[in-house]
Amino acid sequence: MNSIKVILTGATGMVGEGVLMECLENPNVSEILSVSRKSCEIKYAKLKEYMVPDFLAIDLNDENFRGYDAVFFCAGISSIGMNEEEYTKITYDTTIHFAKAVLSKNPGMVFNYVSGVYTDKTESGKIMWARVKGKTENALKKLGFRDTYNFRPGFMKPVEGQKNVKWFFKPFIWFFPVILPSKSLTLQGVGRAMINAVKKGYPTSTLEIKDIKNLAI
Repeated sequence: MNSIKVILTGATGMVGEGVLMECLENPNVSEILSVSRKSCEIKYAKLKEYMVPDFLAIDLNDENFRGYDAVFFCAGISSIGMNEEEYTKITYDTTIHFAKAVLSKNPGMVFNYVSGVYTDKTESGKIMWARVKGKTENALKKLGFRDTYNFRPGFMKPVEGQKNVKWFFKPFIWFFPVILPSKSLTLQGVGRAMINAVKKGYPTSTLEIKDIKNLAI
């Protein structure tokens, strides 16, 4: 496969912005469509933006999604302060609706989903967010994409120059990679692993930290 065209969500959050910055600089990506509720305010020749106020209202036959090779779904929200119904609507319902919309226009595409460490694929554990993430992972696998990869990263060091880094996160940026290197990644590496998943594939659909590091090489 030559260079790829990517649909990316979450560009105004830390993970999505970091992955976007890798895609912009990576010669293996020729075009990016950033789908978001607001602009990421980045100008680049191969970047296009599509503003969507409500992901659940996206038309399942939206022509804006035609002609892409992969989705890098980096949008997400913390479960803190949310009940299961609210969190499911944002995490599960939104993701699956979006996945169906892009798949209808690109039946041979790859879907890369940013999940989380300790996600519960049994959907029956005690931790609410882990159950919902597991339900989302399982549903994505059944939709019929060419490949679906569930990325389960740990600590992710931002790309230099990122704007969307929470203030309470900044004091730990230097700390975690030094103290817990096996639990740490860089967002540059996550982005590169996502690109390589599309171009080269990977033996397993669930990518833990060690798998993401392997695929980023």
